[in-house]
Amino acid sequence: MAVFKCKMCGGSLEVTEGMTVCECEYCGTKQTLPKSHDDVLTNNFNRANNLRMKNEFDKAQELYEKIVAANPTEAEAYWGIVLCKYGIEYVEDPATLKKIPTCHRTQYESVIADVDYKSAIENADAGQKELLEKEAVEIDKLQKNILEIVHNEKPFDVFICYKETDENGKRTPDSVIANDIYHQLTQEGFKVFYAAITLEDKLGQEYEPYIFAALNSAKVMLVIGTKPEYFNAVWVKNEWSRYLKLIKNDRSKLLIPCYKDMDAYDLPEEFSHLQAQDMSKIGFINDVIRGMKKVLVKDTPVKTNNEVIKSNQNSSTGSLLKRASIFLENRRWEEATEYANKVLDIAPESGDAYAIALMAEYHVNDINKLCSFNCLKSDFSESFYYINAVKFGRTDLIECHNESVYQTAKMIAPNNTENALQTAINLLHSVGEYKDSYKLINEYERIKSELQKQREQMEYEEKQIENERVYNEAQEITAGNASEEAYFQAALLLRSISGYKQSDELRDKYESIANSLKAQREQQIVALQNKRSQIYNDYQIKSRELSDSIKRLKDNNSAKKIDKATGIIFIVLIVVAAATAFVIGEVIEHSHSEFVTGLILMEILAIIVGLVVIKIGSWISKGKDVVDKSRLSSLQNDLTALQTKYDNEVNQIDSQIDFFNTKHNIINKR
Repeated sequence: MAVFKCKMCGGSLEVTEGMTVCECEYCGTKQTLPKSHDDVLTNNFNRANNLRMKNEFDKAQELYEKIVAANPTEAEAYWGIVLCKYGIEYVEDPATLKKIPTCHRTQYESVIADVDYKSAIENADAGQKELLEKEAVEIDKLQKNILEIVHNEKPFDVFICYKETDENGKRTPDSVIANDIYHQLTQEGFKVFYAAITLEDKLGQEYEPYIFAALNSAKVMLVIGTKPEYFNAVWVKNEWSRYLKLIKNDRSKLLIPCYKDMDAYDLPEEFSHLQAQDMSKIGFINDVIRGMKKVLVKDTPVKTNNEVIKSNQNSSTGSLLKRASIFLENRRWEEATEYANKVLDIAPESGDAYAIALMAEYHVNDINKLCSFNCLKSDFSESFYYINAVKFGRTDLIECHNESVYQTAKMIAPNNTENALQTAINLLHSVGEYKDSYKLINEYERIKSELQKQREQMEYEEKQIENERVYNEAQEITAGNASEEAYFQAALLLRSISGYKQSDELRDKYESIANSLKAQREQQIVALQNKRSQIYNDYQIKSRELSDSIKRLKDNNSAKKIDKATGIIFIVLIVVAAATAFVIGEVIEHSHSEFVTGLILMEILAIIVGLVVIKIGSWISKGKDVVDKSRLSSLQNDLTALQTKYDNEVNQIDSQIDFFNTKHNIINKR
């Protein structure tokens, strides 16, 4: 068996067969239930209630209507339709912690007079009826409170509908586009409802009264979107769907879908009969403004002043209107407004009542006093009462407003500034042929032209003074300084005042001198670099010669050591040979003893001679060693001196090159 869900908090309800009223154990709210408890009906009600709790009122209403179609006597379904019509959301009261209704879809029609509410009461049992009537009274009271606020709201020309933040709480591209459109439309003079600005001073208050007032007064709605889901976001759809319903009853209203970065076919199906605008198209906003002006500037037939006064005198509102006039004469503004509104409750097209309310709004008891208003500080033509007073017969207020504009223009023009005169001219253009407006326009244009010429002459003289200062400075720079940098700086200054006196000729001259000095400097640098290369080549040759001499000496010393070793080896060989001969002699017969003896003597003599030779060679080599070491030391000293000389000469040349590169640091911007 399906379980009913609470209409306020969504908790499961403990319901038994035949119950039509129960209390939720989670939120403590007493509520009505459908009479039938079958599973299909229960599921449909739960789905519809869930959508309504998510503020998707249109989808929820469709489900409730399907339930009514299948069950025409189901009071709970009719009541669900009522809740959707008026956008009722139940929220927790911080004081009592009870669920109380809030309204997101205000209607001028009382909920008690609503046809679906009446059907709900007709089909309800005693318990349901008692509870529904109690809830209806609360909603009706809420409606009246909202309408009291709405009554004091000024009308809007345009309502901008868009999604402010995405699912992450970040600002959407739609809000950025909406902001730009808002400022463009306000510059065009339209009164625009744009939630981010219009509601910014309403923090902590219910927004519905102001949204409702704007939806009903605005002649045009722009629905902004860059994604299909943004068009169908709950609160966005809540606004445009309500406006579509208003259009059904008022064909003068216009809804314009505006899309970007998406396909037009992805727009909501409800927009299929509307002319959508692609915001990425060049000139989009101009097309929109042109279309809106066709709607907002249409002439509305109005009654003449005499007809309105006559109708008022012959109606039951005459006494109320008279009392409002008396309060106005006695400067009792609140009472005057109150009675004027009482007249409008009975006769909503009473131009005189709107006129009285207008004067009370601006605290004047004589209509002619409005003519002295400074329209730049307080333009009463934007007042809700003025617009409707004119619309419903009080065309004399147009002349009053024209006089206000006329006097304001005459008041600010004597300030004798171009801006003040232009403002006065713009004001006079707005009233057309009123009095001598065109004559004043011509006069102010003449004065403004003279002021403009005076300003341009002063600017010219100031420019000439500045040019002369720069001209003299350029010549002073080069007077005592013939550097490349100075000439380039002077040329740069003269370039900034091209056309003044001989600045162009001097600039060319200074640039020529600077380029010549630059060429000389570059030649000197090249010469120094060549000299540096020559010194390096000479150093390489001499250092190579000295290095070769040192190497030869070191090689000779090595050879002498080898010769000495060879002599020693020679003596050793002789001794070995003698020993060998001696051994052999022992073996040989005694007949050969004379030969052996002779051989031994020869060996001894060879040893003596070898020792003498070695000794003499040692004496000679010692003398040469002394000479070679002295020569080697001299060559090494020469190499060190050569390196030091090279380093000094190279450093000197590098310093000169650096001097030319840093001393003449050129500002060469030509």
